[in-house]
Amino acid sequence: MICLLSLLPQLGLAGLAFMFSASILLQILACALYNNWWPMLSALMYVLVPMPCLFFGGGSTQFLTSRDGGGWIDSAKFLTGASAVGSFAIPIILRHAHMISTGAMFIEFTSFIIFVCTVLCFHRASLEDDW
Repeated sequence: MICLLSLLPQLGLAGLAFMFSASILLQILACALYNNWWPMLSALMYVLVPMPCLFFGGGSTQFLTSRDGGGWIDSAKFLTGASAVGSFAIPIILRHAHMISTGAMFIEFTSFIIFVCTVLCFHRASLEDDW
């Protein structure tokens, strides 16, 4: 029992890695199954989502839930929100322009939802002391 409790943080990290890998796999499948690589534009937004945390938050996600303000912190919150909305909006815009199919759009949405769940689980895990 004590051995299992000591392995819990590692299992959590492995689960986060699996969720992130599944999100990237779905991103690639949305492109490969329909032989159209336009959905990879939303993968660019996946790279942009953590950048405000790295540049303005000192690598921590705790500033996102704090009420503390200031020029740089408010800028980081805005840029994080804008890139998250862009990740969801790009497949919709591409579908509206008839550049991708509906199936690719829904696979992109699934990939984004898994990615967001991964980020939220990581945020919760980073707030706990035993990680």
